[in-house]
Amino acid sequence: MQKPVVLIPAYEPGEQLIELLEKLKEKELDLVVVDDGSGEDYAGVFEKARQYAQVLEHPENRGKGEALKTGLSWIWQHVVEPYVVVTADADGQHSPEDILRVAEEASAHPEELVLGSRKIDRSVPLRSRLGNTITRYVYRLSSGCRVYDTQTGLRGFSCRNLPFMLEVRGSRYEYEMNVLMAWARQGRKIREITIRTIYLEGNESSHFDTVKDSWRIYREILMFSGSSLVSFLADYGLFALFYALFSSLALSAALVAANILARILSATLNYTLNRRAVFRAGEKVSQSLPRYAALAVAILILNTLILRLLTALGLPALAAKILTELSLFVLSWTVQKRYVFRERHEGRPKRKEVLS
Repeated sequence: MQKPVVLIPAYEPGEQLIELLEKLKEKELDLVVVDDGSGEDYAGVFEKARQYAQVLEHPENRGKGEALKTGLSWIWQHVVEPYVVVTADADGQHSPEDILRVAEEASAHPEELVLGSRKIDRSVPLRSRLGNTITRYVYRLSSGCRVYDTQTGLRGFSCRNLPFMLEVRGSRYEYEMNVLMAWARQGRKIREITIRTIYLEGNESSHFDTVKDSWRIYREILMFSGSSLVSFLADYGLFALFYALFSSLALSAALVAANILARILSATLNYTLNRRAVFRAGEKVSQSLPRYAALAVAILILNTLILRLLTALGLPALAAKILTELSLFVLSWTVQKRYVFRERHEGRPKRKEVLS
């Protein structure tokens, strides 16, 4: 097995962190802890942590995603390859044995992201059980990949994937979901192994803000749904208007003409909303617009074919329009996310030195 480096982001941790570090150090693992702006009240905990781990500090709380990136940057600059990185939580929910198992799997499968997946049953607090279930299905819908425990913080990967992990955007809890999305977009395999399910005191130590952090996690798919709804209403209204104006034409001619004109206008609106509000693309219009135009033409052709098929089967034109749009929703989201509005990369750190 390649050398494991365990990275633990910590915000206002308890003694569980020290207990975990003690047990991991007994197994002769390299440990990195990031104090994410916990403050003076927790200085004693981190002073103890320095006996076992390299401790990095944020002067103020910046979020779990930023804490992970700070630790990953330090590892990338200071640790000699080859090695595997395992991220774990500071609240005692991950056992040393499971951390080692994830490290072994990551070492054996260097091209894959290894997740330590918990069994989500009735022993899990309701808030966590509900959140994991919702996130699982949102992730499956938006990525096309099946992952059982999307919210696990116990993850392992080879050092060769570390620069890629540093390019994923996100500062807080959404970073971990963005990692899964980025991994899926590139067609990389995600491997899950079952770990113990440990929740201490009903998971009261969690700093997850149900409203704010859920919004960060689900923001993109919800915003895309909203922009799609606005664009659909514009498209539907324009289609109904043009269809009425072309009522003197043959049915098929009226359908095609109304659909094309409505799609051109609504696609312009959709592009503007998605570029500025949903994906917040960093690329110039000259780069993303041609890709969107190609997608819009393909969607228009499919849209028209499906619409004509449904009306030929006897479905009323306006009802057929609704079914057609719904059938193309996921395709449109996937292509726009993966190819049209590509992510802004934050830039990988330069390796300055390496220490054994």
